[in-house]
Amino acid sequence: MRGRLLAAFAAVYIIWGSTYLAIRFAVETLPPLLMAGARFTIAGLILLLWSRAVQHAQRPSHADWHTGLVSGALLLLGGNGAVVWAETRVPSGIAALLVAVVPLWMVLLDWLRPGGQRPGAPVFAGLGLGLVGLGLLVGPDALHGGSGAVSSIGAAVLIAGSLSWAIGSLYIKQAPRPTTSINGSGTQMFAGGICLLVAGTLVGELARLDVAHVSERSVIGLLYLIVFGSLIGFTAYLYMLAHTTAAKASTYAYVNPVVAVILGWAFAHEPLTMRTVLSAAVILAGVVIITVARDGRVIPRVERRAAA
Repeated sequence: MRGRLLAAFAAVYIIWGSTYLAIRFAVETLPPLLMAGARFTIAGLILLLWSRAVQHAQRPSHADWHTGLVSGALLLLGGNGAVVWAETRVPSGIAALLVAVVPLWMVLLDWLRPGGQRPGAPVFAGLGLGLVGLGLLVGPDALHGGSGAVSSIGAAVLIAGSLSWAIGSLYIKQAPRPTTSINGSGTQMFAGGICLLVAGTLVGELARLDVAHVSERSVIGLLYLIVFGSLIGFTAYLYMLAHTTAAKASTYAYVNPVVAVILGWAFAHEPLTMRTVLSAAVILAGVVIITVARDGRVIPRVERRAAA
């Protein structure tokens, strides 16, 4: 299980770091909500068909569909929908910075829920260090988008989407376990994808879809998001939520911007400055502090339970 968990962290850290670029390409000629809806509906359908045809697993239960609908609406419609919509209006650096409030939302919500436990000072220190690193990575110049003021609507949507994602992540940890892990991932992506398609239709995106002018780069971006971002990355994230703490699962929001910068340097010839290297070190230090601090609180509790 430890090896699988490490593999899940690696997948989410690396793959989701590359999805910002794929989303940017996809929404160039595809309406954002319809694009995201197609991504998750197709990915969810593939998982459900695979579960039945190859693994001969039982069909998803009513509880699976209920959990999938609620979490899909929170994570995919509210969370991912906010990102794809905002990336048509907000620079990617600003999007990464605002999405980075997810870990803070998750820690605070986990504390405020009934029976929740107040996080210790080291966790708050790790969260603050991560935010400082992200601020250093983006830099004060990016706060103006390079060519003008940041869209206040886009920024507000990203913050609201981060809150929706945090609520959905905590909901999954408290929801009944699915009949199978694939049924859990499949129902969530399929239901969330349908919600995105309905939302896109209601806001008029269907009328703006021009299939004849969809670029090859947008199609490739969409296919990448389906296979890597959803089938691999999103499934790995759900595995993380089921087998680790909310604080540790949310650390992807600190690492993804670093991965995005490195990929831009390697494949798009973007500059890799000393500020980038320093900010990456600060961000990863915050991740280490959160991980060590949460482990220090969880392990003794498990040992006491085993002793009882």
